[in-house]
Amino acid sequence: MPEAAAPPPLPLLAAASSPASAALPRARRRRQQQRRGWRRPRRLLVWGALVAFFIMNWWMFSRLQDPSARPHFRLRRHPPRAPATTNSSLLTLEEVAGAAKGKRAHRVMLTRLLALAGHALAEAETRPEPKDLWEEPINATMWRPCSDQRDWKASEGTKGYIMISANGGINQQRVAICNAVTISRLLNATLVLPKFLYSNVWLDKSQFGDIYQEDYFIKYLKSDIQIVKDLPVELQSLDLEAIGSLVNDTDVMKEAKPSLYVKKILPILLRNRVVHFIGFGNRLSFDPIPSDLQRLRCRCNFHALRFVHKIQETGAVLVERLHGHRASSSPLKDNLLGQFAIKFDPSVNKSDASKYLAVHLRFEIDMVAYSLCYFGGGKDEEDELEAYRQIHFPVLSELKKTTKLPSAAFLRSEGKCPLAPEEAVLMLAAIGFKRSTNIYIAGAEIYGGKDRMAAISRLYPALVTKETLLSPSELEPFRNFSSQLAALDFIACAAADAFAMTDPGSQFSSLVQGYRMYYGGGDLPTIRPNKRRLASILVKNATIEWNEFESRVRKLIQQTKQVHERPVARSIFRHPRCPECMCRTEH
Repeated sequence: MPEAAAPPPLPLLAAASSPASAALPRARRRRQQQRRGWRRPRRLLVWGALVAFFIMNWWMFSRLQDPSARPHFRLRRHPPRAPATTNSSLLTLEEVAGAAKGKRAHRVMLTRLLALAGHALAEAETRPEPKDLWEEPINATMWRPCSDQRDWKASEGTKGYIMISANGGINQQRVAICNAVTISRLLNATLVLPKFLYSNVWLDKSQFGDIYQEDYFIKYLKSDIQIVKDLPVELQSLDLEAIGSLVNDTDVMKEAKPSLYVKKILPILLRNRVVHFIGFGNRLSFDPIPSDLQRLRCRCNFHALRFVHKIQETGAVLVERLHGHRASSSPLKDNLLGQFAIKFDPSVNKSDASKYLAVHLRFEIDMVAYSLCYFGGGKDEEDELEAYRQIHFPVLSELKKTTKLPSAAFLRSEGKCPLAPEEAVLMLAAIGFKRSTNIYIAGAEIYGGKDRMAAISRLYPALVTKETLLSPSELEPFRNFSSQLAALDFIACAAADAFAMTDPGSQFSSLVQGYRMYYGGGDLPTIRPNKRRLASILVKNATIEWNEFESRVRKLIQQTKQVHERPVARSIFRHPRCPECMCRTEH
């Protein structure tokens, strides 16, 4: 039923009664309605484009976090015979690899601020560092680990068997494992030791036993769930797809509630005695969930998963060299390194050991190309990244042709762009790390290579990586095993005296932060930049003076260091400060 028109104001009633006098208002109303009619589709188109972009943005980001799910295309190994177009300059494997490693000379942004940072660091060498640089707020010490405490009996696992084949890299796999443990308890099922899907991106054949100690995992969780290494012989010949026991990520929504598993998965389990989850990344919600199941998930992540001796031993070598061979023991190192952790030596003063800062840079070419951001490289950069998108993110390339997407400047102002190395180093200089600070860089190939890393290496020459700290023979057992190399980075970052992330959305950084929060005892600070607020400061590169820049960045970082309990629905892997994972003590 059409909406009734509002009555005209009282003074106009008489005039409105005349047809001649009514003609002009009616014509004006028609013109106004026509204009509104044209504006409405335009507004709808704009809003539709923005909604489509952010939905696509979320979908592409989930694929980026899960490398095995990225589209993988067969590239020509030789240049095409036809002349290349402007946007197809990277059609060979060699050219794409060159782009990732920075074969082209890359221009660096923010040169004025970088010059000011150089002067400020030189002057700061004789001054003491800020007192809270290597510390967490005092109330961080009020939380202690306690997810190892149990108040239930082990489940019998009589409802059937749960299998998972986890996808992605080591970080996604770790989350999938602990979610599978939790679902097994929920459904009173027996868990078959998890398998890892082979990724045609990482090309890593590592399985559970190549990264984590199988027997320790089974023994530690025996008071919670039943775990077996293989499916019983009588069930191994079943065609799981044919009987409906194969469950893909499309069958279970992201962060599904426990009730969905009881309603949808348990009947399959009871009917067929086995359910096989394929992928299983982030398929269990963080809230609402019973507190004892949440505690089990924490127990799995922080206690049950221990690296194999090969990784522990090499990780111990890394940490020892980073700390100048004077490292002390700690609960975190005992958990990460096991028998290879350096035992407590009362003659070693903690202050005598070399401190180091670990930085996880997320500036690989796939992250840069996917972001649609601009990093100062002009048309060469734009063509290079667009060609990479055509190969690796064709959906994004097609969307750019048909939809008006937010500009690079808008994306940067909203904090949607990955921090470039020069932006990261300005943040480190502003919050007070001295030029002589030992810095461990974790991450893969940086887009732009040495050109892009020049800003960091000039301001902080004491940069190291696992490749520079370990000899070729020490690295040899890990070559071609990217997940095992990532485990070494995880150990070095988790054990650092301070850890700086450049992408708070990174699952690697989130897991490292959670580990440091859980085992750090309030002594292991993590630097988490608010990229949106940082962008609002960096945009003033041409005019802002160093003192103001330093003050504003320090205030920004100080606010992110505040200690608080895990917000509702946030990851316990990243925010373990909650009653289910940690206990609060009063001083």
